[in-house]
Amino acid sequence: MLDSVFEQGDRHLLNVIAIGMLALFIVQSLMSFGSHYLIDWIGSRVITDLRQKVYAHLCQLDLRFYTNHRLGELTSRLGNDVGTIRSAATTDLSQLLMHNFSLLGSIILMAVLNWRLSLIVFGVVPPVVLVSRYFGQKIRRISRQAQDRLADTTAVAEEALGAIRVVKAFTRESYEVRRYRNETEALFKLNRHRALITAFFSSGIGFFFLLSMTTIFWYGGSEVLENRLTAGDLVAFLIYATNITRSVWGISRLYSSLNSAAGASERIFQILDTIPEINDNERAVVMPFLKGRVSFSNVSFSYEKDGFNLNQVSFVANEGETIALVGPSGSGKSTIMHLIPRFYDVQSGQIRIDGIDIKTVQTQSLRQQIAVVAQDIHLFGISVAENIRYGRLEATDSEIISAAKAANADQFIHDLPEGYDSLVGERGVKLSGGQRQRIAIARAILRDARILLLDEATSSLDSESEALVQQALERLMVGRTSFIIAHRLSTVQHADCIIVLDSGKVVQSGSHQTLFEQDGLYRRLCSLQFQDP
Repeated sequence: MLDSVFEQGDRHLLNVIAIGMLALFIVQSLMSFGSHYLIDWIGSRVITDLRQKVYAHLCQLDLRFYTNHRLGELTSRLGNDVGTIRSAATTDLSQLLMHNFSLLGSIILMAVLNWRLSLIVFGVVPPVVLVSRYFGQKIRRISRQAQDRLADTTAVAEEALGAIRVVKAFTRESYEVRRYRNETEALFKLNRHRALITAFFSSGIGFFFLLSMTTIFWYGGSEVLENRLTAGDLVAFLIYATNITRSVWGISRLYSSLNSAAGASERIFQILDTIPEINDNERAVVMPFLKGRVSFSNVSFSYEKDGFNLNQVSFVANEGETIALVGPSGSGKSTIMHLIPRFYDVQSGQIRIDGIDIKTVQTQSLRQQIAVVAQDIHLFGISVAENIRYGRLEATDSEIISAAKAANADQFIHDLPEGYDSLVGERGVKLSGGQRQRIAIARAILRDARILLLDEATSSLDSESEALVQQALERLMVGRTSFIIAHRLSTVQHADCIIVLDSGKVVQSGSHQTLFEQDGLYRRLCSLQFQDP
């Protein structure tokens, strides 16, 4: 066309070409708008679904999984890793498609225009493919290491900021800053290594194609001098070759980015491929409304492969009874509390509630009828009312207030700046220990469960707070089967049955009076606590 316009002076053809180019650019702009919007929408939708799926799966995983993984690491996977994939699935994907279409079109036009010159470009393709494969594997491996290191930096920051009171109490601000700096510097070194490899890879690919363009120019120029090729064809061929070079260079950079996303996706799918240990079998049924009889029959359990945290434990808690679990630290008290709602599965033996093996029922239907009040109360950074409503989401405001009154919490809640709408801060930091405990008790009252698990619910409280919490607990335990862990033996003396544990075994059981009259572990524990100063 260039030859026809300039050598023959064809102005009409020039006008037609200009109008055609304008129309082509208008169509290109419209298609570019549509493609960019569509690709971004699809990519964002896919990433949103992925983030929701990962979070839902994390919520379904059992406690053993969380015992073996740092919270900061999981947060990084949910945020940073998914964000890396998002970039690849939206911006990078649209650019990749654009470069591929440009590359394909230029190759076809080059082949039609002059197949001999096209062979020069095609000859570069095999070594480029091999080099891309080699560098792609290295980039993916380094990217995965970088994502792991990024998770470590997130975990360090989250641990330190989550325990900022401890950090300040021990004046460890400088230590935590150094620890975080070391992690980020290690991350920087990995990113620098990845950047070096990526830059070398992209520059090398670009050099190969620029070398081919130089060869095309020399060989094409020789063909023009020999009158076997026109100057217009050579210019057109060089333009197509430039498009190919630009497209391949762009694809090489995107290839590095996509391999980084591949490293992040491996970590994401590692979570999605994790199968929860606590799974309902196909025949699992809904747990009927509980009366509250709990029995352990020769139960043995271990958190790790070596040794047993519980060894052949057997006992029966009848409906409405209060069972106290006492013993030295590490004797297995909290483990029993973890097994009743089936947070873990036992290695041997059976746990039955109302005569039903808990492995044969749907886990959620079991846990919905169990309430827990722990020593380390976790409140969400929402309002007081919403924290209480967490026990039963459909509860009305009047039911929330009634539960707070029963938990001796209504008065202090009204004293808060916004009453029940007051925000409690992260983990309830704006409230005292006794206030947090009473909100947790109100949450348990609202749940109205038949089985109650109280794990050190009155520890670390002052006398006044303990008295208020104890009153609330006594109201809460009425008509319910209650399991209590308390190191203060004075709080469990009125239990219907006291189970004494030592090294994962039941060594004594009975009432306070019966056990105190025996020369055993319980009496020794009482003597240590009640001896005169």
